[in-house]
Amino acid sequence: MDAKAVGELVTGWQVPRRPSGAVMEGQVVRLEAMDPDLHAADLYRAYCGHDALWDYMPYGPFSSASAYHRWAKDSACGADPQFYVIRQIDSGHCGGVASYLRITPDMGSIEVGHINLAPELSGSRASTEAMFLMMDWAFAAGYRRYEWKCNALNLPSRRAAQRLGFSYEGVFRQAAIVKGRNRDTAWFAIIDQEWPALREAYAAWLSPRNFDAAGRQRENLADLTRLVRPGSDPMLAAG
Repeated sequence: MDAKAVGELVTGWQVPRRPSGAVMEGQVVRLEAMDPDLHAADLYRAYCGHDALWDYMPYGPFSSASAYHRWAKDSACGADPQFYVIRQIDSGHCGGVASYLRITPDMGSIEVGHINLAPELSGSRASTEAMFLMMDWAFAAGYRRYEWKCNALNLPSRRAAQRLGFSYEGVFRQAAIVKGRNRDTAWFAIIDQEWPALREAYAAWLSPRNFDAAGRQRENLADLTRLVRPGSDPMLAAG
């Protein structure tokens, strides 16, 4: 049988475990499994007054801390999606969330999503390290494919995916209806063969040596990951 015609055999691979919600800690950020009683008030503080953060989310904005707490208790405490709160080590404050979802160990596939970063965290070294910690856990656990999907109109999310080393894989048209509006979904992914080189890129970028006394980066992560990811987003190139 021609392997090129039907696909290469997958050998020596074992089905990975599911995420357990264990703490993941880096140099500047700590990821903790969502606990509404512990985290919701601080997250609402970080999100309050920034309603545009919810434009591309299927829920929110929330009118009060209690409303956010109720949503978190009802929707953000399950096994899939499994939400993590992003806590900044220096301040101790929670500045955002992200989750694993569409967790499919039998196929070696896992997605990161529900990413919502308050302004105090967005674009920071901490937010990048949080994404690295989640990726690193997934590939160390044995997942073969790590996905990122977003509304195709959400250019900041598409830019973030490309900067982080995800390869663009296309757009699923009319994939969903969100808040009564059509959603075309842009797909991105990293596969296990790409991760060792991407991990080196992250290690170089996250190194304290990459930041000056004012915290400004010396090397750009997008420049480092560009050398690894095979697929670029044509929407961003056009822009």
